[in-house]
Amino acid sequence: MIDVALVGTGGMMPLPNRYLSSMICRHDGRLILFDCGEGSQVSLKLLGWGFKNIDAICFTHYHADHISGLPGVLLCIDASERKEPVRFFGPPGLEYFVRSLCVIAQGLSFPMEFTEWSPGKDHFAGDGDLTLRALPLRHRTPCFAYNIALSRRGKFDLERAKAGGVPMEVWSALQKQNDADIVYNHKRYTSDMVLGPRRRGLSVTYCTDTRPVPALVPFAKGSDLFICEGLHGNDDEKCAQHMHMSFAEAAEIAKKAEVGELWLTHFSPALQNPAEYLPAAAAIFPNTVIGRDRMKKTLRFMDD
Repeated sequence: MIDVALVGTGGMMPLPNRYLSSMICRHDGRLILFDCGEGSQVSLKLLGWGFKNIDAICFTHYHADHISGLPGVLLCIDASERKEPVRFFGPPGLEYFVRSLCVIAQGLSFPMEFTEWSPGKDHFAGDGDLTLRALPLRHRTPCFAYNIALSRRGKFDLERAKAGGVPMEVWSALQKQNDADIVYNHKRYTSDMVLGPRRRGLSVTYCTDTRPVPALVPFAKGSDLFICEGLHGNDDEKCAQHMHMSFAEAAEIAKKAEVGELWLTHFSPALQNPAEYLPAAAAIFPNTVIGRDRMKKTLRFMDD
């Protein structure tokens, strides 16, 4: 399963009841943070998922409302006594921006590792069953959408294991390790000898600060949850001018991508009550929800 929470849902500047853009995912106790707007550490504390297990921080881009909360979050991670590396992902300039912000967060107890995306192409990073993809967007500065996906191995197939002559002694190990390769009694066995076809996994797509781009539809295709910006409720002209999306534009992408649910986020400070504009989006994609700070959901495999 994957736990998902919106840390902040504001754009441009924080409000008393709305922190700036950030989202966090949790799988198997490990955390991945997406963006880190001003005040993120406060909202994360209120969320209660902790800081020590933040393994990675992914930036869409380096505008202040998406990165200015980083020093506080890093100091909270440091206070948790984390010693393992924290990995950073983002557009060009990643290490420069992070280390510049660390001028006010010096002497951290953990090492930092950097993976910088090239603006002209899609990117992929894998860690076991969990994969991270990045898609270049259309904003005033290099910006990326993210997709985090949890794959799922097939069920144990007793008949397949027997037909392949796989000894019972290695069945358990082959089930637990995807793409396992085990030598037993001088013979090699692989997980595909005891497992059926892969089952449907889980997928979350996070997209903010962009005009609609055609590639977003296949990128988000079939996502269980699509978290997308809606800077303005219905002002398409202002969104186009500032390189953002309206509620209706986000809903159109959700509809075409056939996602399970759309959470709108990154609201303009002028948008005091985003729910007023929900009907316009819901008319296009009915399963649309107005995001709220610390709103969370657990995504489970279909047959769990």
